[in-house]
Amino acid sequence: MHKLHVIIASTRPGRAGLPIGKWAFERAQAHAGFEVELVDLAEQNLPLFDEPNHPRQKKYVHDHTKAWSAKVDAADAFVVVTPEYNFSSPPALINAFHYLAQEWEYKPLGFVSYGGVSGGLRSVQATKLLVTTFKMVPIPEQVTIPSFPQHLQDGVFTGTDQHDKGMRTMLDELVRWTGALSTLRKKA
Repeated sequence: MHKLHVIIASTRPGRAGLPIGKWAFERAQAHAGFEVELVDLAEQNLPLFDEPNHPRQKKYVHDHTKAWSAKVDAADAFVVVTPEYNFSSPPALINAFHYLAQEWEYKPLGFVSYGGVSGGLRSVQATKLLVTTFKMVPIPEQVTIPSFPQHLQDGVFTGTDQHDKGMRTMLDELVRWTGALSTLRKKA
């Protein structure tokens, strides 16, 4: 069975990403198309990129980079749970992508985005531009959560039927793309 990492992109205290990430993780587990792991960038604790060598070389000197490399390398697909910061992606997410290169190649990803009226769509669009340079395949299906605070109560996110349906559709497509891209990952 392929392995899916649900990545919580926000690292700030009091973030909504944690309850929304847990919701996405639970939906992915219930889907049963993947072995699923929740990956919280706050727990990865990556400093601003500090490797002396280009990531393409995979000559990592810091333990935090080696651990992050092993974590990403173990996954076959990703769901990124992301807010929108200043009409773009969270800095911690961009930093986490830039730490590595080959570990991302030929892996699909979907997005669960949240925010105000736009539901985090601008974050997703900005991140898609970046990840294609790593030979990743961002799929069109995604879950968008506008006005997310109305779905949070006592630190728990409760999605609507539309959110649940969108998550199932996205996961179904991720299963297809993960299988299709597995041939390219083996050749790489």
